Amino acid sequence: QVQLVESGGDLVQVGGSLRLACAASGFTSNKYAVAWFRQVPGKEREWVSCINGAGTPHYADSIQDRFAISRDNAKRMVYLSMDRLTPDDTAVYYCAARATASFRVTCTSVTYNVWGQGTPVTVSS
Repeated sequence: QVQLVESGGDLVQVGGSLRLACAASGFTSNKYAVAWFRQVPGKEREWVSCINGAGTPHYADSIQDRFAISRDNAKRMVYLSMDRLTPDDTAVYYCAARATASFRVTCTSVTYNVWGQGTPVTVSS
């Protein structure tokens, strides 16, 4: 059974940094894509970033080079490093994953079918 567990969410001041982590278990290989989404109560879920099994990342335009996604396949971990945080980054952050046929699938084309429980990020001014 595939499971995802996020961690690292916290209260941080404007301009600060956080690193979120997503621990994946149950995958039989590293051929899976992982994405980060975020959601503010009352608003639609927003895609933030994704990475395929080969480590190729993609980012939402709204991130503006402030975030970096990475993965450690040996540890089955995916990270989202967030810098220069603003109040607009306040949300619950979710990681999602899906097994893929290839390491090199374009992660933005994946429909994610496994989700974590979310980790809250609050940026205070």
